[in-house]
Amino acid sequence: MKVWVNANDKVRKQAGDDMVIFLKNWKRKVRRYCIYRFCLSVLLMASCAAFLEGGYYMLDSRIPKSLRLRAGEEQVLSLGIPARAEIVSASGQGESNIPRGAVTIDLSEPVTMRMGDLQAYLMQVKLFGILPFKQVEIQVVEAMELVPMGIPVGIYVKTDGILVIGVGEFTGENGVQCSPAKYVLSSGDYIRQVNGEHVTDKEDFMSRVEASCGAELVLTVERNGEMTEVRVMPEKDQSGAYKLGVWIRDNAQGVGTMTYMDSEGNFGALGHGINDLDTSTLMDMEDGTLYQTEIVSLRRGEVGNPGEMTGMIVYAKDRMLGDITENSERGIFGQCNEQARGLAVEQPLPIGFKQEIQKGPAEILCTVDGVTRYYQVEITSVHLDHDNVNRGIELQVTDPELLQLTGGIIQGMSGSPIVQNGKFIGAVTHVLVQDPARGYGIFIEEMLAG
Repeated sequence: MKVWVNANDKVRKQAGDDMVIFLKNWKRKVRRYCIYRFCLSVLLMASCAAFLEGGYYMLDSRIPKSLRLRAGEEQVLSLGIPARAEIVSASGQGESNIPRGAVTIDLSEPVTMRMGDLQAYLMQVKLFGILPFKQVEIQVVEAMELVPMGIPVGIYVKTDGILVIGVGEFTGENGVQCSPAKYVLSSGDYIRQVNGEHVTDKEDFMSRVEASCGAELVLTVERNGEMTEVRVMPEKDQSGAYKLGVWIRDNAQGVGTMTYMDSEGNFGALGHGINDLDTSTLMDMEDGTLYQTEIVSLRRGEVGNPGEMTGMIVYAKDRMLGDITENSERGIFGQCNEQARGLAVEQPLPIGFKQEIQKGPAEILCTVDGVTRYYQVEITSVHLDHDNVNRGIELQVTDPELLQLTGGIIQGMSGSPIVQNGKFIGAVTHVLVQDPARGYGIFIEEMLAG
């Protein structure tokens, strides 16, 4: 049987196949184009969001949450941001004694301000004069002078309760590993009481555990700022002594630098709080003492290895310089005695507020070779509203002598006063481990805020 195929049919079939292939390719290209366009749109929106977030953060960090101004003095506020601000309220409570719109300032230009009364004001900042952005507290304060100290001090702090450093195991009387405090106590806990009675120190706590003879103990513990009660049963170790299986601490010692002393003998030191080495938590302090100390050795700072000042501390009555009454993230504070006042080598200086600090030359006062003296530094950046209160100032050591002695900033120099243009502006707080010549400082007004 013969089948006749028309040539025109072949042509039409081939054309139809080509059209199908063309349509499939076209749909694929359209789909790919839509995907590309979607991805580019998402990328563009993400970039815009990142740009806006970065711009917001940059502007926000250039506007402090609070400002302090000296009463009766003309002071220049130079923020250089595209915003206008209105001072709307005195004290921030009740009706304003300033008519709305009566006091507005352009923050893109330097503004000279003069405040007469010791009052509190609120300044509402609007971007481009339209968008509400931030509210700034303005405190008008009296001019104040402090004595920059820069002397090394030995520090002894007793914890308020017994600090739990960690929980572990010990070999029990029967040879089995024991951990009575596991899941009961945690690193960072402060044990305040045992069976309702206040605990004075480590020895007192361990004697109460031993005296329990294995009976359940009720411990009053401060955890994350809240008081709670936990129950635990001591167990015997191989020597027959009762234990809980915890590492504890009741004090801390070290060397730092006294920052300032005021006319009434109040002092501030370190520029940062005393944290426990193992838990990294700010230590709850019951009391503490400052001691006179001499630096006996220096270890120069190197890249990746911070240097250190080693001091000799003699815990004797005739070496005491004062009492520590507060340990906060801004430093340690307390009252000096007459012996400490006699160690001051500098005259009082007026304090400088953060908005007055400029990039450029400054000095730090410290004692690294037995002599308290000023060394040259460069302020490289000022963060008016840094998230970390201890890092408002960035600085770099430029003094050849100090670089030769220490390599820059080393442990023990924390608290060294920073002075610029004859004003006491802050204190050294941290060193950059990867560059010991560079570090951070805290604004002196932040230290005075406690």
